[in-house]
Amino acid sequence: MPLNDSIFKTYLEKKNNIISNRSILQNTYVPAQLVHRDSQIEDIVNIIAPSLKKDKPSNIMIIGKTGTGKTAVVKYVGDELLKANNEVNVCDYLYINCETVDTPYSILYNISNHIIPDPNKGIPFTGWSLERAFNTLIKYIDEANKVFIIVLDEIDQSYNRNGDDIFYFLTTINEMLINSRVSIIGITNNSKFTEMLTPKIRSRLGEEKIIFPPYTPVELIDILTERSKQAFYPNVLEEGVIPYVAAISAQDSGDARKALDLLRISADIAERNGDKKVTEAHVDYARQKIEIDASAEIVKSLTVQSKLVLMAIIKNPGNAEGQITTGDVFSIYNIFAKNLGYPVLTQRRIGDLISELDMLGIINARIRSLGRKGRTKIIELNIPKEIVALVTEDDMFKSLGKIKNTSFQKTLD
Repeated sequence: MPLNDSIFKTYLEKKNNIISNRSILQNTYVPAQLVHRDSQIEDIVNIIAPSLKKDKPSNIMIIGKTGTGKTAVVKYVGDELLKANNEVNVCDYLYINCETVDTPYSILYNISNHIIPDPNKGIPFTGWSLERAFNTLIKYIDEANKVFIIVLDEIDQSYNRNGDDIFYFLTTINEMLINSRVSIIGITNNSKFTEMLTPKIRSRLGEEKIIFPPYTPVELIDILTERSKQAFYPNVLEEGVIPYVAAISAQDSGDARKALDLLRISADIAERNGDKKVTEAHVDYARQKIEIDASAEIVKSLTVQSKLVLMAIIKNPGNAEGQITTGDVFSIYNIFAKNLGYPVLTQRRIGDLISELDMLGIINARIRSLGRKGRTKIIELNIPKEIVALVTEDDMFKSLGKIKNTSFQKTLD
């Protein structure tokens, strides 16, 4: 198709005047220098360095919230290990993300693909028993005569779906090896993860723990400044933009990923508008857009019962003071559930669902004492009108307007 006929003609002809290298702002980019993670890098290096002398390092459990640099640091250290190994050829490093490689068999299959050079001899994509795959892997690992460091990122995702069998396999594999050794680096954002494991696996898998704390506002400024030097053309960010993005992101648990996303989307908005500089106004707009998108994803994933509760809050007139209590929500929920043909849950269970919506940030539910009558929750919506519309226009509520019931219609109105 000629350029003149393309719907992307305007975009292709438009010169980017703000972002010079978009990949620098992506979460998958690993910079050559990782600022404010020197201590964690040094700890990991000291633990895995013995592999360069063909000694087995301790297993490591790396713990920290999302966006604290865990994956970037481990990949960076892994790359440096492989560079050092070029001189001695005694160890190997491989990375697996358990969010996408999410079964014990697929984990063994991915390890096999890395270790076994001949695809005809490796573990097939499907068809073998787990025991056969494991025994085959042991054979080829031992023949390699190396120390293998296997990184299992999002390790809690594998546990949530499959239990801890694969961790038992991988932490006991050294008992069956003669020439080679295997060490595991687990990465999780769940600080309670190791407590879920059986005591034997817990002690083996978490021989050493390294904690990644959230970034402070000052640290986020440094991270954003370093990335911006490579990602943007000169003098396109107004002076206060980076500190503003850092301050917003620090309030949201010091997540560097969110900080980078916010800066990138702010720049995208400025570029689409044809503006010459990124301003704090662009950041405000980008922040609102990100929050709406995040809320929309959460609302879409709610269960039917949670959606009924949320709809009961949205359509609730509240009491004489205009406040919405758990009892008010249950009354409207009861009407909706019965008229739409869904099972009616108990008021206590509805209270639990209200607490879950509060934890998700969709509502604010604060406890109010009623004296001798006990306590109740005062509930307020915490989502923008776009998300309210997303709920009310859900297919499951389409039949509400067809119900001919005067009191019911008053509730809807």
